[in-house]
Amino acid sequence: MSRSPRRRPGSTGYGLTGRGTFSGLVLIAAVLAAGLFGVLYAGPGPKAEQGAPATTVILNRGAGLTGIGKALKAAHVIRSETVFLVMGKLTGGASLKAGEYAIQSGESVAAIIADLKAGRVVRHFVTVPEGWTSQMAADAVNASPVLTGFAPTPPEGALLPETYEVRRGDNRAQVIDRMKAAEDQLLDRLWAARKPELPLASPADAVTLASIVEKETGVPAERPRIAAVFENRLKAGMRLESDPTVIYGVSKGAPLGRGLTVSELAAQTPYNTYKIAGLPPTPIANPGRAALEAVLNPPATHDLYFVANGTGGHAFAGAYADHQKNVARWREIEHARAAAGASAK
Repeated sequence: MSRSPRRRPGSTGYGLTGRGTFSGLVLIAAVLAAGLFGVLYAGPGPKAEQGAPATTVILNRGAGLTGIGKALKAAHVIRSETVFLVMGKLTGGASLKAGEYAIQSGESVAAIIADLKAGRVVRHFVTVPEGWTSQMAADAVNASPVLTGFAPTPPEGALLPETYEVRRGDNRAQVIDRMKAAEDQLLDRLWAARKPELPLASPADAVTLASIVEKETGVPAERPRIAAVFENRLKAGMRLESDPTVIYGVSKGAPLGRGLTVSELAAQTPYNTYKIAGLPPTPIANPGRAALEAVLNPPATHDLYFVANGTGGHAFAGAYADHQKNVARWREIEHARAAAGASAK
């Protein structure tokens, strides 16, 4: 006759003690918690509001991991501040970088931490094209919606035309100061390496002449040759006779939208280089790097004249008789274009 095995006190009959049951439940709970933690860390985050592709979040310097977590949670781009804090510490939270971020809709905590560690901030730019006046540059900086404060108009020719990266909250006056410092540094280098025996007494003269070269042509390859023409004229004691200088005397560099009138060409202003000898009193725009390089290292030529050639560039000449022939050809092109325009109406 068989007997049932005697059970130990507290036995369930299934090989687990009461203590084992509790430990098992704890283990299961831990596994579930870890799974949930992993989902909250690596799984999709909240969707951006109103179907937007991303949410902009600004993380201030010195906020620390806790402050960053609060900012992200307040912006509704993470589900759990705790998960962010724990994983931020485990993955090197001290290396998270402040700045403006565009958190993509549904982006995971893991991806957000990677973005913050890499400093993938939103990039903003302010561009000052070559040949802009300082007023135009100041207007562009003051119009930037991500900058703060007010930028006064700097002296003409004081800025280096470039594209400058800025951050939300940067001060506008400081952005202008960066542009001025960039020109000062470039000009120092170029002036130190300038060609000898130039008809330029100072770096300021170089900027003034470069601004005229900048406004005379839209063909980059022509800048050195036009610079040579003007420097040859200065050496020969000839007037520069540059239309852009006359325009600056009329409108301070704002486009006229028309040709110069006879009276404007005849007007006695400090910028009318048909009337004054040498350089005008200030630059007429902000010249770019290439124009500055052109006037400080011009090619050796005998050119003294240039006129439009009908293809967007210019015809150059060293003798006045040759220049007159080039002018006559340009007049023929002008007349032909005017006739074609009249017949098309």
